[in-house]
Amino acid sequence: MRLWHIVLFLVVCGPLAAQGDIDPQSRLFWRNERSLGGALNSDGWSVIYRDLRQIKPSHRYFLEGSVEGFKHPKELKLTNYYFQGSGTFVFGKLNSTWTIGAGAGYQREIFEKRDLGGVAVSWFGSGGATLLFAKPIYYEIIVLVGQDYYTVEEQKFDLTIHQPLDILSKASFFRGFDEIKLYPGLYARSGFSFEYSKNDRVTHAIEVGASIHAFAKTIPIMATEDNKQFFPQVFVSYRIGMIVDPLNPGGLFRLFRRQPQE
Repeated sequence: MRLWHIVLFLVVCGPLAAQGDIDPQSRLFWRNERSLGGALNSDGWSVIYRDLRQIKPSHRYFLEGSVEGFKHPKELKLTNYYFQGSGTFVFGKLNSTWTIGAGAGYQREIFEKRDLGGVAVSWFGSGGATLLFAKPIYYEIIVLVGQDYYTVEEQKFDLTIHQPLDILSKASFFRGFDEIKLYPGLYARSGFSFEYSKNDRVTHAIEVGASIHAFAKTIPIMATEDNKQFFPQVFVSYRIGMIVDPLNPGGLFRLFRRQPQE
């Protein structure tokens, strides 16, 4: 009689005790993932989309696409204090730069998340091709006309003739799009992911790591001699994603849709 009591207790109370745990079989089946992350880098910013596919427990391959912006370490925003309402500008900057990249990577889980209140720690590495866009920057330059009059002209920066007080502000961002130059390159990225979501169908993660971009030529960001061809950087990012059902693979935007009531 006591044996039946024990069996009945396990059948009734077992599911209740496991409400905060992760079903290992379900978790293994659902580990395909699509996610979007935004990062602050030591010399810019990045937005990265990943499509991860589990190949065996704790191991995943992924494809990724990225858009990243780069800054020169000597960029400093200034204002022409002689003119009220003048905009800000970076003195000596020649080009605005950003990249579009695509590559593949590998992720391995180091510490498994045992329950929905825990944290899973993974190492990841990726690499691929990237293409940098360098768009010339135009400035609103103050040009004297006679002794008491001046006009404003849109010009590219010229270190030999322009001084900070000659610049009123930066011209429209869209000025110079027809003069964009392209620089092909390669990138590599590696770091650690800390996934802490309390929902086993949605992922929230903080990532920290380092990356490097290498281009075939020096990128002319500033009107100085210390422009770079290689861009090493460290980053911290926040990533949100969803676990994909292989039998019903919706998009990442399902996270924001209202689910039907059962």
